[in-house]
Amino acid sequence: MPVSPFLALEPFLDLLRCPTCGARLHSHRASLRCPVGHTYDIARHGYASLLTGTRAVSGDDAAMVRARDRFLSTGRYRLIRQAVVRLAADAAPDRCTVVDVGCGTGYYLAGVLDRMPGARGLGLDTSVRALRSATRAHDRAAAVTWDVFRPFPLAEGAADVLLNVFAPRNPSQFHRVLRPTGRLVVARPTGRHLAELRGQVPTMLTVDPAKERRLHQALDPYFEAAGSRRVEYTTCLTGPEALDLIAMTPSAHHLNRADPADGCRLLPGPVTVSVLVTAYRPR
Repeated sequence: MPVSPFLALEPFLDLLRCPTCGARLHSHRASLRCPVGHTYDIARHGYASLLTGTRAVSGDDAAMVRARDRFLSTGRYRLIRQAVVRLAADAAPDRCTVVDVGCGTGYYLAGVLDRMPGARGLGLDTSVRALRSATRAHDRAAAVTWDVFRPFPLAEGAADVLLNVFAPRNPSQFHRVLRPTGRLVVARPTGRHLAELRGQVPTMLTVDPAKERRLHQALDPYFEAAGSRRVEYTTCLTGPEALDLIAMTPSAHHLNRADPADGCRLLPGPVTVSVLVTAYRPR
């Protein structure tokens, strides 16, 4: 029988903390509640809504999530997922807790859980549309809405592995919730990533040339590199795949002011995928 969405978060209650007062949370009917009485709804899709106050603005709307689901299902980013999985699995015991910060639809988290049959996974993301997919990504995964730039609603040292794939970062919070023996796995694009698409669709966002330097400066007080893989290959996209690839990124907002048909006219064609995936250990 399928697990009730209100029970899916039960195995993760030891990790979660009230974002208002920091106390432990327990399930109460269709919600999570702390001893003080702060209450957070559990959506019928199975994720918990922990964000309070002014809500973060998420760029991942329904159209972006559908595009991401379609594109990732093609396997074009399979080699990126394999690199993330290898670095995560090499650094953690089989029975462990994996937290994916900026999990999106749960594609990378599900890959790690497939490789580690004793692990459990929790996804954090601001997009409720994405979390609807993330809660279905794996039977050992759960998800909560959260803004990466706020203090995480997690216990100190809660995670054995943190994933951060094409997502914003909060190094001090990464360090707080990661166990001293844990690993942070960060995947980010290089300057060569999707260069052909950017050349043909001028409204696409570019990769900041200082991205690596800024990443190092942000992480260095808290983490040191423990291993890295460069994933680079050429793949030939169909027109619909290229449009989905653009539409699943923040560039989708810029395309709203352009002519989406440009992608169909200029593609299909070869596209370079170029990503760095690095595992970091806490200092």
